Amino acid sequence: MQERIFLSPPHMSGNEMKYIQEAFDTNWIAPLGTNVDKFEEELCAYVGIDHGLALSSGTAGIHLALKYFGVGPGDYVFCSDLTFSGSCNPILYQYAHPVFIDSEPETWNMSPTALERAFEWARKENKMPKAVIIVDLYGQSADYDQLLPICEQYGVPVIEDAAEALGATYKGKKCGTFGHVGIFSFNGNKIITTSGGGMVVSNDEEAIKKMRFWSTQSREAAIHYEHKEVGYNYRISNISAGIGRGQLQALGGFIDNRKYIFDQYKEKLKGLPLRIMPISVHGQPNYWLTVITLEEGIKLTPGAIISQLGQENIESRPLWKPMHLQPVFSETPIFYHKETEYIGMYLFKYGICLPSGSSMTQAQQDLVINTISGKFAKVE
Repeated sequence: MQERIFLSPPHMSGNEMKYIQEAFDTNWIAPLGTNVDKFEEELCAYVGIDHGLALSSGTAGIHLALKYFGVGPGDYVFCSDLTFSGSCNPILYQYAHPVFIDSEPETWNMSPTALERAFEWARKENKMPKAVIIVDLYGQSADYDQLLPICEQYGVPVIEDAAEALGATYKGKKCGTFGHVGIFSFNGNKIITTSGGGMVVSNDEEAIKKMRFWSTQSREAAIHYEHKEVGYNYRISNISAGIGRGQLQALGGFIDNRKYIFDQYKEKLKGLPLRIMPISVHGQPNYWLTVITLEEGIKLTPGAIISQLGQENIESRPLWKPMHLQPVFSETPIFYHKETEYIGMYLFKYGICLPSGSSMTQAQQDLVINTISGKFAKVE
């Protein structure tokens, strides 16, 4: 059997080993050291923001941001519905209640219409949220010119979950810089990786300072271990941060490669009864994953195509299952884009994520394309 084609595997550039070796040579292996400090500085310079805090995961960053905004037991937090569970699980860490907001069809990100409806409900029910978590889905920015004024009108801070969108832009500004705080992920499948890791960024120096304190077990400035608050073991290691420094230097090339892959899918799958994910006119995505949706009424299902690809040792997946459909969130309120148009549910029903790794060869992509085209031909 041929070598497996993964959805979005790590892609080492060759620059990483220099920083890893420095960590070993200086014996800075713990969650402290030059790589950690420099990774924060270099990523902040890249996205154009003042302060960053490198962490063990993007989820940890969301958790710390919620804590900073005072989210606690009984509070409410609005969150994008079509996302990975790491976006909203931290709401439960704080014993608060999530409220999910449907997507809109132009970018698949949070719907301003649904967000307005949720705020109207919250005002009437006296359940105003402490924060709104807006996700930049599949490497593409949400429509912040529409979303931010709604949140500002109600005085509610925004946490931008840009876990999938490092390098993407909205009207020339980098993703991760639109909320009061932004979150990035460097998990193994992201556009750059530190093996596992994340970062929270903000222009609010005090916010990052407080989150830095919590992320190191809330240790007070004493010679002994003194703790007045609950803290967390959330910092990244100096080795992992070294990987991130090398990866960040290669990010531009990774984006170019993934855009080429997206363009090839768009061109070579043209004419089949499917659609490529829409690209917003307001910015440039990082093309983290290429996603297709099948047209309604055809004989093929996403499951059949995923199964056929699997027989060729090719990994593909459905889209994120909307959070309000997850058993753990079955009692959670959801506000739809339109009363008769449930965008996130439609995308989950008809969508497929295709292999999009920046190290993907032309031969590998051709195999994916030919397998999909062949499956359609068999049912026509």
